[in-house]
Amino acid sequence: MHIEDGILPPEAWGTWYGIAVLFVLPGLREIRRRTREALSYKPLLAMVGVAVFVISAMHLPVPVTGSCSHPVGTPLAAIIVGPFATVVITTIVLFFQAIFLGHGGITTIGANTFSMGIVGGIGGYLCWKMMRSFRSPIWLAAGLAGLAGDLLTYVTSAFELAWSLHGNVSLFHQWLVFFMGYGPTQIPLAIGEAVFSAAVLQVMFNRRPDLLYRIKLAREAKVNVAGI
Repeated sequence: MHIEDGILPPEAWGTWYGIAVLFVLPGLREIRRRTREALSYKPLLAMVGVAVFVISAMHLPVPVTGSCSHPVGTPLAAIIVGPFATVVITTIVLFFQAIFLGHGGITTIGANTFSMGIVGGIGGYLCWKMMRSFRSPIWLAAGLAGLAGDLLTYVTSAFELAWSLHGNVSLFHQWLVFFMGYGPTQIPLAIGEAVFSAAVLQVMFNRRPDLLYRIKLAREAKVNVAGI
C-alpha cells in the first residue's frame, strides 16, 4: 500500500494531499473534543498510534505495483479512537515511516493516507457500525471491519496507481492488474487482520471496557460482566 516517492506525478500526489487535508482537519477537532470528554483518551490515542505504526510497518514487497502489502490496523483504530482521529494517526505514522524506515514517501503521504486512513479506516468503521446495528457479536463485527478495511485499502491503492499510470490502457484494466498484483499477498494478510481485530476488541470488551471511548460499549460490557 505504501506508494513510494517518484511513482505518482505531482498533479496526482498534490490532489491526494488536498483530499487528505479535508479529513485531517475534522480529525484534529475530534481529538480535541474527545480529549476534553475523557482524560484517558490522549494516552489511548498514543497507544493506538504506536500499534498502527508497528502493524503497518510489517510489509511484503509487491514488484508489479512498485508498492507493498501489509496489514493496516486502521479499521481497529477507527473503532477504538474514532474514524477521523484515525486519519490524523495515519498521517503521522506515514510521515515517521517515510523518514525513519524509508517506507513510503513524503510526496505520497496524501495518497497513502487516503487509501489506508480514509478509505481503509472509515470504510472499516462503517462496516463495524453496520454489523453492530444488526446486533452482531463484537468479535464478528470487528473481524469483518478489519477484513473490509484492509481490502478497501488495497482496492484504493490500486486505483491510485492505475489512475496515474494507466497510459493508453483502460483505467479499469490497469486497476484490475494492480489489484491482482496485491492479491496473492494481501488476501491472506486481510484474513489475518480480521482475526487480529476480532481478538483484540473482544479482549478489550471483556477485560478493559474502560478503555473503550464509546460509552455504549463500556456500559454493555459492564452489564455483560454483571450477568456472568
